[in-house]
Amino acid sequence: MDISQIKSKLAGLQPKPKYEKVDFSKIYWKPKIGKHQIRIVPSKFDKTNPFKEMFYHYGIGKGPIVALTNWGEQDPIVEFVKGLRKSSDKEDWQLAKKIEPKMRISVPIIVRGEEHLGVRLWEFGKENYQQLLGIAADEDYGDFTDVNEGRDFTIDGTDGEAMGRKIIKCAIRIKPKTSPLSTEATQVETWLSEQPDIMGIYRKYTFEELKDILQKWLNPEEEETDEEKIPTSSGEDNEKGDLPWQQQPDKKYSPDEKIVKKSNSDKFNSLFEKN
Repeated sequence: MDISQIKSKLAGLQPKPKYEKVDFSKIYWKPKIGKHQIRIVPSKFDKTNPFKEMFYHYGIGKGPIVALTNWGEQDPIVEFVKGLRKSSDKEDWQLAKKIEPKMRISVPIIVRGEEHLGVRLWEFGKENYQQLLGIAADEDYGDFTDVNEGRDFTIDGTDGEAMGRKIIKCAIRIKPKTSPLSTEATQVETWLSEQPDIMGIYRKYTFEELKDILQKWLNPEEEETDEEKIPTSSGEDNEKGDLPWQQQPDKKYSPDEKIVKKSNSDKFNSLFEKN
């Protein structure tokens, strides 16, 4: 018997823990088209740096998956990417680029005019991050997070596009005049002490759970039983959620599609066979 496969089957039959539904609108601020005025608040979790770099896996599971490397732990998807990059095969490198963790940066902010909503997180990519770091490094501006003599920012949101999808592009301008975070001391104290913890928002998977998610993504199981879900003739998902490609076992998929060739599953087994 393959003991690791038996353990995987057993784990799949165990009742899954229930997780509370998160209201992300209370945690994140998303800029819309138009001008907004915000203030970056000193981080409760790191007094020296308000910016938090986080790495996520996209496209492998439902929604973003937080990489275990954020906790300084070994991550099976990261290990698999390292293995792919040792290959001279172009498709392996394409797959590695597709599934490697992507960095997003968050910073705690107060939105002027929406102070009653408290501190929320503004999350953005590398371009906005570089711009904000450049401003922070400019001695002419000083510490823009200072609660007494910091500076607000004007964020101008416009239509944009990235990787074929519509986004809101943000032009960032720092205010020339300094100002207090708030004129009320109790309000400042609240904002400094009550902030969302980015490390606790998403579920933290174990190494084995992530390995199982990756293995199923690389080589989805196909079981032809009466309980299995058959896609409709229109190609839509049926009520249990199977997708049409799960009923086409003879089809080969490139790394740019949902399923990859069997050779990648073999690479997975080779990499983790000792674990």
